[in-house]
Amino acid sequence: MTERLYILEEVDPSIFIGHNKANLVLLSNLFPKLRLVAHSNVLKVLGEQEETESFLAVVSKLEAFCAKYNRLNEEDIIRVVHGEQEPKAPQHLILYGVNGKPIIAKSNNQKRLVDAFVKDDLLFAIGPAGSGKTFIAISLAVKALKTKQVRRIILSRPAVEAGEKLGFLPGEMKDKLDPYLQPLYDALGEMIPGAKLREYIENGTIQIAPLAYMRGRTLSDAVVILDEAQNTTIHQMKMFLTRLGLGAKMIITGDTTQIDLPRGVSSGLIRALKILDGTDGISMIHLTKADIVRHPLVERIVEAYEGYKEEETYRTTNKIK
Repeated sequence: MTERLYILEEVDPSIFIGHNKANLVLLSNLFPKLRLVAHSNVLKVLGEQEETESFLAVVSKLEAFCAKYNRLNEEDIIRVVHGEQEPKAPQHLILYGVNGKPIIAKSNNQKRLVDAFVKDDLLFAIGPAGSGKTFIAISLAVKALKTKQVRRIILSRPAVEAGEKLGFLPGEMKDKLDPYLQPLYDALGEMIPGAKLREYIENGTIQIAPLAYMRGRTLSDAVVILDEAQNTTIHQMKMFLTRLGLGAKMIITGDTTQIDLPRGVSSGLIRALKILDGTDGISMIHLTKADIVRHPLVERIVEAYEGYKEEETYRTTNKIK
């Protein structure tokens, strides 16, 4: 009788074992000569050596499948055990999110952003709300992490105080900053199972911090994303861009129509787009309202505001009351 331990390192153990240990029960039925015991991320296998080795080879394939697709159900297990072909990936797939949901580039500009990530180390993704710039950027970062192209993901946002001072918000510093960073947590939560995401954040594999925390750092072997970059000052943007280290890629996202900086303060994003335009190794992808993939109303809302702004500009220019 042989006892072997298999440690699940790449997946959320609760997904691998299944609800009410359904996947473990199925594996026990498929390998009746073995005794299987699961505790946390450790799978203990007891049985004859040949049968045990055969089972562990299957478990390794199942873990790889689960890590790739973020799911493992009865159909998946039977497919892997019987050596059947994996399901065909949809066109323009980036990765599989939570519960196996395919995350794909849905518009031409989103596809250009995916291609630019492969080609260049610094990308600017500029576009209106709902055009997918932040979501695609984070999905590219998660894919790079899962395929071991990088060791870390670093996500940042400027904590622009829109009417409320940080000092007057309740709680400690993390509580005060989390509302600014919540959209980044939300996007990650659609791509990485909860337990695994918490583990990544706790061990520093994924770091989410306001822009001020980037000063003095060199960001290497990472995908670094600066979101809402239109709200950086010129000095902040230069500081952030010069953090780029070896083996790293950087994605800057922003919407130049939604600047919340105080009156008289220039946007670092707008200045950077002018200064760096045409620089080798830098891609600038401009998304439009045609790329909006949220609720259909979002595109109409963007159009309405653009129309109002044009009308207001015309009235001001021609001094029409």
